[in-house]
Amino acid sequence: MSIDRRQFLKIAGVSTLLGLGTAAAVNGIRRDDVEASQMEPGPDALKAKRWGFVVDMSKFKTEEDYARVVHACHSIHNVPDYGNPKDEIKWIWKDDFEHTFPGQEDTYMAAEMKEKPFMVFCNHCAQPPCVRVCPTKATFKRTDGIVMMDMHRCIGCRFCMAACPYGSRSFNFRDPRGKDESGRPFIKELNPEFPTRTKGVVEKCTFCYERLAKGLKPACVEASGGGIVFGDLEDPNSEVRQLISKHYTIRRKPELGTQPSIYYIVGGNENA
Repeated sequence: MSIDRRQFLKIAGVSTLLGLGTAAAVNGIRRDDVEASQMEPGPDALKAKRWGFVVDMSKFKTEEDYARVVHACHSIHNVPDYGNPKDEIKWIWKDDFEHTFPGQEDTYMAAEMKEKPFMVFCNHCAQPPCVRVCPTKATFKRTDGIVMMDMHRCIGCRFCMAACPYGSRSFNFRDPRGKDESGRPFIKELNPEFPTRTKGVVEKCTFCYERLAKGLKPACVEASGGGIVFGDLEDPNSEVRQLISKHYTIRRKPELGTQPSIYYIVGGNENA
């Protein structure tokens, strides 16, 4: 299911717009910054028929390579750090081969590959099951393929989390804007240009749609040093398509038919 901004606002209705205005006043956020899913793209906005990532795992060699990418995303999106795995909120994280690509491991696979951490994101599927089950349309797919979250419409039912086969969504059991027992804020450095969330809502990677509207690439792409390439999967001349055609790539759980938009380069150049 794919809807554009105009269709989404029709579904949301006037009551939602009023609610957004109230939330903005409470959070001290400018009205036009409340929800970037309703942001009008600027004249320099990046556009595509279907956005996607190609992740070149050969570029991720040290812990710093991973940490730099995660920090770039989490810091600008006000992702809280609750300090424990139970309440963890993650937009980008790392996992081993077995959990990233279940069923694709092999007895004779190199130990280096089995033990290597992989960068993991929301897959922004072409056929996202999370969209189909959301009762309020809080999660929806844009016409450019980005699977979005409108936190103000989320009622915390977590149907989307149950439907997502990739574990790509996190639920705020605690207030992200709160503090821990020692008085330390869960959001270490608040970015005033991106909205904070509330307790009881789901959140996830959104391909930095607010940056695309300004003509900027996703933060993780800029921080990856070439490890993550972003582009239009429908454009045969795009860099992502060129990489997919020249290298052996795999996707997460392709057998489910969700058609993930994230491709991983895990081998050498087949044409070499």
